[in-house]
Amino acid sequence: MKHASAPSIASLPLLALLALPAGAHADEVPVPAGVTTDPCVGVPVQPTAAHKASGHEYEAWTHDWLAVDWAQRCRYRAENASLPKAGPRRLVLVGDSITQGWKEQVPGLFDGQLLDRGISGQVTEQMLLRLREDALALSPAAVQLMAGTNDLAGNRGPTTIATIEGNIASMAELAHAHGVRVLIASIPPANAFPWRPDIHPAGDIATLNAWLRGYAAREHHTYVDYFAVLADDQGGMKAEYSSDGVHPNAAGYAAMQPVLEAALKRAYATPSRR
Repeated sequence: MKHASAPSIASLPLLALLALPAGAHADEVPVPAGVTTDPCVGVPVQPTAAHKASGHEYEAWTHDWLAVDWAQRCRYRAENASLPKAGPRRLVLVGDSITQGWKEQVPGLFDGQLLDRGISGQVTEQMLLRLREDALALSPAAVQLMAGTNDLAGNRGPTTIATIEGNIASMAELAHAHGVRVLIASIPPANAFPWRPDIHPAGDIATLNAWLRGYAAREHHTYVDYFAVLADDQGGMKAEYSSDGVHPNAAGYAAMQPVLEAALKRAYATPSRR
């Protein structure tokens, strides 16, 4: 229960939150205002002590982060700046927690040429906004787009199937315009979202995956069908591949890896626009 004399920052309207003086939490570095040489100073890319003490660490932390960095461009800014020179087949995986979890579960797979740029909780609009910094600016030969799960869960509010399709198409168009090969990943299977039990996404996932497959074929991109290897007979994720029905475990990622490798071979069999 919140005390009336000490309202949580997470309870404030967005405009009021943005008007707060920098350093609203005692352990935060002030966030610069306006144009600056380093827009990530003070952005809470990790939970602060105040977030941890709030009793709702993840919610409070995410709220404060999104208020000053909605696309979460600061998540990989330092890592991007320290990367080695791109090789001829650098691949960037762009996505949400399902992509982020791949590196967490199988860290040895990723190096300076295979890059994981997943961010937990993100919707397609956020990925579109950070695509330049987290993928295109890294001189990749190819980029994989795996997105849509959190849109269907309503993580950033209501949306439409057309909006999700448009955001993914815009990311693909930007990558293609930069001469980058595009891999369009299927949305992984799920019958329910533990954090949104009122939503039953299997039908919308099937609809979007049909569109993604068709879009990839029309635009000469490579479709990466993770759904086919992860799904059970009911359109959910196989129990042995996940503990929550949404996020793959190590066995799930092991099943996904050869699908990615085969897709890359197909992608590199076509000439680049560079």
